[in-house]
Amino acid sequence: MLADAENSTETLKTAPDRRAAARPRRTRRQLAYVVAALAVLAGLGFWGYSAWFAGGRPADRYVTAVVERGDIEDTVTATGTLQPRDYVDVGTQVSGQLKIVHVQVGDTVKEGDLLAEIDPTVYLARVDANRAQLQNQRAQLADREAQLMLAEQQLRRQQNLMKEQATTEEALQVAEANVRSLRAQIEAIKAQMRQTESELRGNEANLGYTKIYAPMSGTVVSQSSKQGQTLNANQQAPIILRIADLSTMTVQAQVSEADVPKLRLGMDAYFTTLGGDGQRWFGKLRQILPTPTVTNNVVLYDALFDVPNPDQKLMTQMTAQVFFVLASAKDAVLVPVAALRPAPPEKAREQAPQQNAQAGERRSRPERARTAAGEAPVVERKALAQRAMVRVIRPDGSVEERIIQVGVMNRVHAQVLSGLEPGEVVAVGLKQTDAERAPRDPQQQRRMRPSL
Repeated sequence: MLADAENSTETLKTAPDRRAAARPRRTRRQLAYVVAALAVLAGLGFWGYSAWFAGGRPADRYVTAVVERGDIEDTVTATGTLQPRDYVDVGTQVSGQLKIVHVQVGDTVKEGDLLAEIDPTVYLARVDANRAQLQNQRAQLADREAQLMLAEQQLRRQQNLMKEQATTEEALQVAEANVRSLRAQIEAIKAQMRQTESELRGNEANLGYTKIYAPMSGTVVSQSSKQGQTLNANQQAPIILRIADLSTMTVQAQVSEADVPKLRLGMDAYFTTLGGDGQRWFGKLRQILPTPTVTNNVVLYDALFDVPNPDQKLMTQMTAQVFFVLASAKDAVLVPVAALRPAPPEKAREQAPQQNAQAGERRSRPERARTAAGEAPVVERKALAQRAMVRVIRPDGSVEERIIQVGVMNRVHAQVLSGLEPGEVVAVGLKQTDAERAPRDPQQQRRMRPSL
């Protein structure tokens, strides 16, 4: 009896424990059902939203942009360097030791200022020798002229005696020969004097060349020879320094052979420098050099234009980003180039609007791919021919294909002459769908799949 009572007591104690243990299992099962139901509802909601989006307003399928006002330029770009418009390499015309240099790089000089001196010792000695030789020849000339005067007197005496038969024929001939000889000697001495004078002028010039003067006003921008250096002018004139007028600089831009036909003399051009904080310097194209520079089979032509440099902010050999302005417009109505499509002929556009719509749908996938990659649709600028078609998004969400007149165009924007107003919205591409957004590469899919 006691055992039966104990068993019944244990049974009463374990029954609540079993019910308490079963309750958490039912709670977890109910929670799993709730999560599954929420997942199904979320999937249905996403499917419904996607279905509504795909079949909603036509405008919702497009990436759009707003038509704005602004300035536009169509340019040819190139890279160039800065050079002084006027400069001269100052050299020496005589050989010798560079005795002294009176200027340094950066000094401002005026035309006629003494820049440097060559040791004049040798050239001064040559001048002294020529002068002494010339003085000797002048003395010889005076002696021969005195002898000639005496010989002429003797000749006249012999001629008078010959009239009176008081002299011989031989004495008369000797007197005549003596006069002719002295006259020839005088002519020879005069020729020697002219030669000596010529040598003297040359040596005096060389002596003057030992002092080097500034041929123009400007700034000393470089120095090639140092004080004390021996210069040899027999083979090639040694360069001592360079003087440049920095008030006007020349931009030497290297233009690709494909862009050279677009350039014309007198067209506007400007450039910026690396440290110029976006400041622009303007000029006009002056010259296109006919001889190209070929580097790694790339043919480049030098295009030159000048810019004033009154404050001398521009320095020699600066790098310039050059822009040659082919066309420009101020305060123009601008539309992105990505929004433009070639305009069909009027008759074809009237007869086949449905074909154009179908063609647009067929082009949707490539356009979506290019738009997703951040690229503009491929449209040849020549194909636009000043007429283009755009898709205008109306306020009610409908899409209108409209023909516009295009003016100046660059790689980013196009000027609208007629057909659009600022504030209107145009389509620049198609939005990317989820299927196109998903990676197609199996390896990429495996990399993106979370590891379990």
